[in-house]
Amino acid sequence: MTADPPEDDGSYRNPVLNADWSDPDVVRVGDDFYLTASSFGRAPGLPLLHSRDLVGWTLVGHALERLEPAAEFRSPRHDGGVWAPALRHHDDRFWIFWGDPDQGVFQINAPRVRGPWTRPHLVKAGRGLIDPCPLWDDESGEAYLVHAWARSRSGVNNRLTGHRMRPDGTELLDDGKVIVDGDRIPGWFTLEGPKLHRHDGWFWIFAPAGGVATGWQGAFRSRDFFGPYEPRIVLEQKDTDVNGPHQGGWVRTPAGEDWFLHFQQRGPYGRVVHLQPMRWDADGWPVLGAGGAPVTIHRRPALPPQPPAAPATDDDFPGGRFGRQWQWTANPRAGWATQHSADGLRLACVRSADADDLRLLPHVLTQRLPGAPSAVEVELRLHSEEPGARAGLAVLGDAFGWIGLQRAADGSAQVVHRFAEPNAARERDAAPPLPAPEGRVRLRVEAGAGARCRFLHDVGDGPRPSAGPVFAATPWRWVGALLGLFATAPAGTGPAGTATFTRFRIDPL
Repeated sequence: MTADPPEDDGSYRNPVLNADWSDPDVVRVGDDFYLTASSFGRAPGLPLLHSRDLVGWTLVGHALERLEPAAEFRSPRHDGGVWAPALRHHDDRFWIFWGDPDQGVFQINAPRVRGPWTRPHLVKAGRGLIDPCPLWDDESGEAYLVHAWARSRSGVNNRLTGHRMRPDGTELLDDGKVIVDGDRIPGWFTLEGPKLHRHDGWFWIFAPAGGVATGWQGAFRSRDFFGPYEPRIVLEQKDTDVNGPHQGGWVRTPAGEDWFLHFQQRGPYGRVVHLQPMRWDADGWPVLGAGGAPVTIHRRPALPPQPPAAPATDDDFPGGRFGRQWQWTANPRAGWATQHSADGLRLACVRSADADDLRLLPHVLTQRLPGAPSAVEVELRLHSEEPGARAGLAVLGDAFGWIGLQRAADGSAQVVHRFAEPNAARERDAAPPLPAPEGRVRLRVEAGAGARCRFLHDVGDGPRPSAGPVFAATPWRWVGALLGLFATAPAGTGPAGTATFTRFRIDPL
């Protein structure tokens, strides 16, 4: 999808990233702004976005080629992996710290945002360690790290733990101390997502609480890193439509303006990103949005005008290569996608005992579901004579639906439309199969309001809606619904053929 043009009056409209860019953090280097976000169990991970105006963003790469240890991510772990990263620039290097809730705190770094990035280094091992953020204090020369806790893995949450850290970011220098205990603050719960800063002689922690759908953004300050910290709510829903304004990053422009990027949980669309103005009040506390409430439309940052920009979605797959917007549902393996001399994504029909449950397949190529009503189209040709081989276009979450081609037992190609409900062990037919005489079809999903999806197909006689019901897209526990392309076949031996996808497009509805 193309970016919306700027507002004629010099304003911008939220969300500035209208898709699932979960748990954003941002940093400025010179005139450039960079953002990363959670990527959970998808690969490559840790997306890297670039902007010069804080409104239009482009995806320039990923910092994490594969998740480690690799054996843990051979299969999909949609709610595990990379949680809530922190992006910083220090000592002429970019640094990203993140928590894997099952393994601990990791760190990677690079001389340039496009890399090369180091391999993940485990800074602190342990279950439930999430949302880490480092700070290199220029005033004292000390380095620190703060992190939160996941109750699902550790049995505790609603607290932030602080450590001294080696300046090279390789290890922590103490056992840690609880520096903010949310249980001691009346009305606070699920305190998490800390971002650590030094400003005006204070240590600052920006951290949300109250849960992603209903919570608020807090700020804490102390003269000493280990506390005590004073709390204050600095952004909450109030009378707006922005539920649970939550977890993000503070950034200052070259002209000295302050801005805050945070997410809003929007069900099947995941966590979309808003940009809030920020100022400091007479008592030295940050004020976000309009008096602590999120803004929908606001004056653009005082930065040089830029052309409209948004992360890419469309793809012609030149030479069989796919764009940066795509991620596998687990660490990729050789042979899943083949490069060739023409346009089109050529996927192998990977054999699997789980071929009838897309949620379990590692070889689904995905991108984010747009946060606005959209039509998704792709052309598909099935090059397989294997009975049961299938390929298609999916909307994938805790429930899934897909439309595509399958090779029938009699050798014919059929258009099939299937779905699975949450917790269902396997998919089932949404509509009777239809003939696809040439083994090719143009597929279309119309994702309307509330991510209610209609599935259509065109075998050469015009688009026809599936006879199946409208499918309501669902998120995973922490992840928005995904669009997916896949090719698979029943368990067996030997190659099972391929499928070719061409002209992938997303357009507004």
